[in-house]
Amino acid sequence: MGLLKTALIGAAVYGAIKYITKKDVNGKSIVDDLQDKAPEWVDKAKRFKEDMERKYKDNLDPYTEV
Repeated sequence: MGLLKTALIGAAVYGAIKYITKKDVNGKSIVDDLQDKAPEWVDKAKRFKEDMERKYKDNLDPYTEV
């Protein structure tokens, strides 16, 4: 049963990799799109983190009055 389970998991992983690396009509795959958009997402995440730090930085002091 373990061999069958391993074979099915391997086939699923192979199919997923083949799907996300398959080129579309424009010659780009899902992986290519993710690589192109990743730096933009990292910048957005950094800005969000900085905004949250700035927003809650003043609220960390437990002795401030509300």
